[in-house]
Amino acid sequence: MIPVNSVLQVGFFPEIMQLEVNRRLNPILMIDPSGAIPNQDVEAILTRPSYPIAPKLLDQLPHIKMIACCGVGYDNLPLDYLKKKGIIASNTPGVLNDAVCELTIGLLIGLLRKIPQGHQFVLQQTWATEAFPFTTSLAGKRVGIVGMGRIGQELASRLTPFKVKIAYHGPSRKDLPYTFFSSLVDMARESDILILTCPGGKATEKIINTSVLQALGPKGYLINVARGSVVNEPDLIAAVQNQDIAGAALDVFENEPKPNPAFLALPNILLAPHIGSATQETRQAMTNLAIDNLEAFFNHQPLPTPISF
Repeated sequence: MIPVNSVLQVGFFPEIMQLEVNRRLNPILMIDPSGAIPNQDVEAILTRPSYPIAPKLLDQLPHIKMIACCGVGYDNLPLDYLKKKGIIASNTPGVLNDAVCELTIGLLIGLLRKIPQGHQFVLQQTWATEAFPFTTSLAGKRVGIVGMGRIGQELASRLTPFKVKIAYHGPSRKDLPYTFFSSLVDMARESDILILTCPGGKATEKIINTSVLQALGPKGYLINVARGSVVNEPDLIAAVQNQDIAGAALDVFENEPKPNPAFLALPNILLAPHIGSATQETRQAMTNLAIDNLEAFFNHQPLPTPISF
């Protein structure tokens, strides 16, 4: 049981998620994280990764002991501050793996096979007078996955039937049947496709830069379903403009929901509005897991999915 007026919801939740939140806990709403504090006596926060939780906000909430983040990413949380103040936190890993992997493969095939361009080709009736250009096959390609966590591993298992060769880069080697590269540049040089599934944060900030993109080369493709912060966007824009790489598909950007306008004019790029986990089933499961963590906190039980920091 979650006590009344004990949870502050920071940020907007889509309708299907808000209905689930209201059904289970009836929070105090604070849609704008920089706005006035509606109740300083709350003990927990429910939020989403798109809303940074600043120490300045937490300083005004002296009773906060728990933050439940409805999403797998938690680079919006000030972990050093939380650790210093003894505030625990949770996220919602696992429940979004299927949806993110589905979108990743959709973006990959859409980019290589030029499915959006084919759709326009038919709509504009160009097919009646021209042949659609040949595209690129996924089979036989070398795929480098940056970040071999839960999503990376599930993505690798889904890609295997496409007859690709898989490698990965991360902080350390894992007991997996794929080639490990300690150097990201070396893996890019040996890959036809780079897929980013790593977490955001300081450790991965702008790790995809000119050096990596030049190593990927003019026949290489980049897919980002991780965080916009992982990519040096000016370097990527220049790489696509100069044909240093063959193309890119992006579901995440540094500035959302208003990405760099240069992306909108690039050739051979496929853009999505950060919808990796945006299925009805996944968002309901994420919301329920976030609330399960809150219930565990208020019932003095171990959190189902705590964040370790």
